[in-house]
Amino acid sequence: MACVVKTMWVLPVVLKFLTLMTALLRVHAAPQVPCYFIFGDSLVDNGNNNNVPTMAKAMTLPYGIDFPRGPTGRFTNGRTVADIVTQLLGFEDFIPPHATTTGPDLLKGVNYGSSAAGIRDDIGQEFGPVSGLDRQLDNHLGTVLQLQSILGNQYAAAKHLGQCLYSVGMGSNDYLGYMDRRRSSKYTPEQYAEILIHQYSKQLRTLYSYGARKVAIVGVGPVGYSPYAISECSHRSGWTCVENLNNAAQLFNSRVKGLVDVLNKNLAGARFTYLNAYQILDGIWRNPSSYGFKVTSRSCCQVRDNAQYACLPLQTPCQNRNQYSFFDAFHPTEAVNLITGRKYYSAESPLDAHPVDIHGLVKLQTL
Repeated sequence: MACVVKTMWVLPVVLKFLTLMTALLRVHAAPQVPCYFIFGDSLVDNGNNNNVPTMAKAMTLPYGIDFPRGPTGRFTNGRTVADIVTQLLGFEDFIPPHATTTGPDLLKGVNYGSSAAGIRDDIGQEFGPVSGLDRQLDNHLGTVLQLQSILGNQYAAAKHLGQCLYSVGMGSNDYLGYMDRRRSSKYTPEQYAEILIHQYSKQLRTLYSYGARKVAIVGVGPVGYSPYAISECSHRSGWTCVENLNNAAQLFNSRVKGLVDVLNKNLAGARFTYLNAYQILDGIWRNPSSYGFKVTSRSCCQVRDNAQYACLPLQTPCQNRNQYSFFDAFHPTEAVNLITGRKYYSAESPLDAHPVDIHGLVKLQTL
């Protein structure tokens, strides 16, 4: 009997492992979707801010120290979570940044992610011009028009876009911005979540109107656990501040999950899903040793001071990067991104994704 129970427990784990390995090894087969469009902030930015007069860019070592091409604009030591998902989908190369992609290369999708960007247009502007979600949607409209020209007509472009995967991950910077007393004193956490979700709903409906059908919406992670937020909170109410920030993010996440259900019900052919970044990352922060992490409250690289999140240029980072959960004072290491991306693609718990994970999403039919 014990042997049977053990077998019943092991079999699902083995099947999940085989699914992931099959996806990772599918390097010469056609990808599971013809194109992948990525919207977001510095958690996915792969170079869109490089030629923009903003401080929010990662163009020098130690960023990219473990990435094959070195520093590219990615705010981590190696691959971003979007890179991991791209590989699991079977693409032979990473999705390129919108800033440097034109013509037929657009057919496979582009990455619009812009570091420091938010749902609200005023977020991140203290770093210089960045592309918030509204600007990213404008950029995507330009892509859609180019695809109509490349493919010959609107119908062909709509058919192509309807088969693509879209991921949208916004809100982290909106909540880091909520630490500013000018915002937190003006809005309660509930009011701020409502303001964000109202704008987010309009933005996601706009994306749908541009032809998106299979859309994965990434929730906000436990931003209060980042070394940056912990440092900022040390000047306030300490751990209470951290928990308040995380609780505020959860208010937003619960509304995003509800929004997914509304969009799927009201938009013909829509296949939206919610990826629970908070659930996944909170599990890592609370049980780091089970994932192989030893350092969760400090950054792997040297940062300028407690008020900064970015790595000091050209400084040597920690050697045991796979044992750190944060590369700089806000962004995860590739090791964390690998765990997160795998769970986005193939959920290990019903709480990881709603109603389906990415592997399930790309299989769904659209009208």
